[in-house]
Amino acid sequence: MELLPEIATRRSIRQFVDEPLSRDTIQRVVEAGRRAPSAKNRQAWRFVVISERETRDKMEDACFGQDYVAQAPAIVALCTTNIDYRMPNGQLSYPVDLGIAGAFMMLQAEHEGLGTCPITTFQEDEVKAILSVPYQMRVVMLLLIGKPDESPELTHRLPMERLAGWGHW
Repeated sequence: MELLPEIATRRSIRQFVDEPLSRDTIQRVVEAGRRAPSAKNRQAWRFVVISERETRDKMEDACFGQDYVAQAPAIVALCTTNIDYRMPNGQLSYPVDLGIAGAFMMLQAEHEGLGTCPITTFQEDEVKAILSVPYQMRVVMLLLIGKPDESPELTHRLPMERLAGWGHW
């Protein structure tokens, strides 16, 4: 089975080269997230790009001191602008929508020769304060982006027969 190389070789990067990214490069990555599908095409999101060192240091503190957070030259906070919308199946749409947008950004970054690491271990109230995110909004994920300074092994994936059923569970 052929997969896009960006899918087949993507891995989470936790060591980044100390080199800023161009605004154009970051914009292309964020554009990929902007083009992601969302429930009823509501696009109930906002992407906050952080590249200033001082703010990245604060973000590291809000991420329980994970030192690779501030090391990334760019961080994108994926936020929802509608925490209440539920899809017809009863599930909230924003975790799904932002998961898809984050995946699109990761694949675009990989295409650009960059590494990424999605972060969900953070103190949301602190991140919201640092980024001036309104109280009623949510920060769902942080995406670290930068030129990789490591090449970790691909992680083990479970075999297809354990994960997919055809016509039944």
